[in-house]
Amino acid sequence: MRGLGTRTVLYQQHVAASLGLYNNDLKSVDILRETGPITAGELSKITGLATGSVTALIDRLEKVGYVRRQNDPADRRRVILVPSYEQKQEVGQTYLPLHNAFVELASAYSDDELELIMQFIGQASSILDEQIHHLSAARGKSPHEPHH
Repeated sequence: MRGLGTRTVLYQQHVAASLGLYNNDLKSVDILRETGPITAGELSKITGLATGSVTALIDRLEKVGYVRRQNDPADRRRVILVPSYEQKQEVGQTYLPLHNAFVELASAYSDDELELIMQFIGQASSILDEQIHHLSAARGKSPHEPHH
């Protein structure tokens, strides 16, 4: 699992570089894909980045069209980050070879085997979320956990 995690991190770094993004920027885009619109403060808690770093990150992502700021209809003082990268064709094109390779890999398994694999991946993700929470709590942070 650690080997898979390392390769996933390395892959994401290469994807970020190919899109002209910093790794934390791409990680934040992926978090927004999972969570949907959230505040800058929530993104700061999830990523563990300081508020100033998140503001600069949002400025960069907004400039290249990956997010947009929107006033919170419930509280006009708050700003919500709305993902807008789905219209970015280069994102889909970058991930397409990986998607196709995984579809081909999955075709070698039965429906029952795939169900078991998906169950394992879901549970492994939950364990990682718990461990992230414990590590953050030990550092005095309280992360918002993304939904899976």
